[in-house]
Amino acid sequence: MAQAMKIAIVDDEQDMRQSISQWLALSGFDTETFGSAEDALKSVGPDYPGAVVSDIKMPGMDGMQFLKKLMSVDSALPVIMITGHGDVPMAVEAMRVGAYDFLEKPFNPDRMTELAKKATQYRRLMLDNRALRRELSDGTTLMKKLIGASPVMDRLREDILDLGQADGHVLIDGETGTGKTLVAHALHAVGAKAGRKFVLMSCAALDEEALTRRLFGPLEENGQIPALEEARAGTLVLEDIEALPQALQARLLTWMNEQGTPAETRIVAISNLQEQGKTCEDVLRPDLYFRLAAMKITLPPLRQRGEDILMLFTHFGELFAEEYGCDAPQVSAQEAAQLLQAPWPGNIRQLINVAERAVLQNRRGTGTIASLLMAESEEAEPAMTTEGKPLKEYVEAFERMLIDNTMRRHKGSIVNVMDELCLPRRTLNEKMAKYGLQRSDYL
Repeated sequence: MAQAMKIAIVDDEQDMRQSISQWLALSGFDTETFGSAEDALKSVGPDYPGAVVSDIKMPGMDGMQFLKKLMSVDSALPVIMITGHGDVPMAVEAMRVGAYDFLEKPFNPDRMTELAKKATQYRRLMLDNRALRRELSDGTTLMKKLIGASPVMDRLREDILDLGQADGHVLIDGETGTGKTLVAHALHAVGAKAGRKFVLMSCAALDEEALTRRLFGPLEENGQIPALEEARAGTLVLEDIEALPQALQARLLTWMNEQGTPAETRIVAISNLQEQGKTCEDVLRPDLYFRLAAMKITLPPLRQRGEDILMLFTHFGELFAEEYGCDAPQVSAQEAAQLLQAPWPGNIRQLINVAERAVLQNRRGTGTIASLLMAESEEAEPAMTTEGKPLKEYVEAFERMLIDNTMRRHKGSIVNVMDELCLPRRTLNEKMAKYGLQRSDYL
């Protein structure tokens, strides 16, 4: 369960700040109150895990000065301003400075709750994106989100960092289950638009009329705004771009052309085209395709990622083992070869399903990984990929996985790992260096 987001309530009137605090606390927020802007600034800094509710008229530092100070500290911090009756011009000025929204006294408590929920949801997404951006900018933590040590994954991470910093629109394609939406999030998180709106919608989920309204408007239900407006100055991700009708492709292209260069709002289009023998280029208008594909990322299928398959299987196996309160299955040499040879048509999504079922089987003490792979295939035995690999690759992938798993189990104890694997220290050190394994990662 996600931790409750904080709300900092700043008001010089004790009764007012206590009543707001009590109301928001009942709505599930973690509140803290401050009698002055000066006091609040001691606790509300960069990466504050929540939003701020502040009165505008206060002695000493007033709400406008407070807002400007907060914006200089963290411009993506949502601040809801409370104004007195007739202070609408001041509220408009607050919005110009960077306030998230404002409430006019006397306000409806339910409206306060609604604004607080939207503000904290925005803040959580922004902080998640900011954290992802930091991880993607730090080579030592990059693997946490984009797991893999294969050359194709190294190139993918480089592409994300390069294209993330560019201004142009991007097309992401690749087989189903390869992680295209995660890459879209990463592109946003490492770029100049990180912390701004990230809007995700599927072009295949709506009929043409509803899709037109969702993209371009008008939308009048529940205060919604069209996706292109909602994502203004941020990133709009269009999943299933191949399902966008021709008429809307033309409208989207016109909108993109009107933005000029650099684009204020970035479009990241994701193609999930599964039709045999066709590519995204075949189904999109040529002018729209080439506008999007000027920056293109093609995600590698899992079968081309070599030992990443075992690394991913181990990673997700450990996560599910922790979730179900049991041990992760130990992979034999034969099972490792079967995992490496499987064609994985569903890619990472399929591997996650197999890893979860393997953990459940292990908890019951029945079944094998081979049987799970067999069940995934229409054939009588696990299907083999047509892309053959030298025996040396299979051996090295299994050897790396075995050392990695043993180091994890013994929490980095070199002596215990040497005993279990019957390896002299020098040989173990050489193999760990060869496979990029560091003892410090297991302590």
